[in-house]
Amino acid sequence: MDELVDPGDESEAAPIVVYTDHHGIERRLVIRLETGTAIPRFEQLRGQLSVMIAVGRLEPGSRLPTVRDLAVQLDLAPGTVARAYRELESEGMVEGRGRRGTFVVDEPPHSEPLQERRERLATAADRFVFDIRQLGAGPDDAAEAVRRAFARLDGTGDERRPPD
Repeated sequence: MDELVDPGDESEAAPIVVYTDHHGIERRLVIRLETGTAIPRFEQLRGQLSVMIAVGRLEPGSRLPTVRDLAVQLDLAPGTVARAYRELESEGMVEGRGRRGTFVVDEPPHSEPLQERRERLATAADRFVFDIRQLGAGPDDAAEAVRRAFARLDGTGDERRPPD
């Protein structure tokens, strides 16, 4: 799935938010809202969603949860979520489509160009493969390690190895 979780963070688990991607597939995100900070919660939420949109974590065409659903998932007042969505809409990051919902726009401002994102992904893959080779592991072990890492980060707990 699509969560970002700091594997070294052992504090209280952040809420997992369900949304629908541009293909209509249900995905998940982790939203961390800090308590005891001067930053209002609507701004924390707006900022995190804005970054996720800018880097492509929330892809163009993805439907965000309804205000009410997101408020319930994050234990926030609906007005807090509505304000974050309004701010994102005024920034040109999302658009409200009435009863159909709120969607990430096709070309969000400040978004990372697709080619640059592909290049960064390729560079990360090259580094990973180099490290795997240094460990003497092959493609099957690497794929299993990646699958398990995604399972840990997704919070699915499905870290079992398939039978040998």
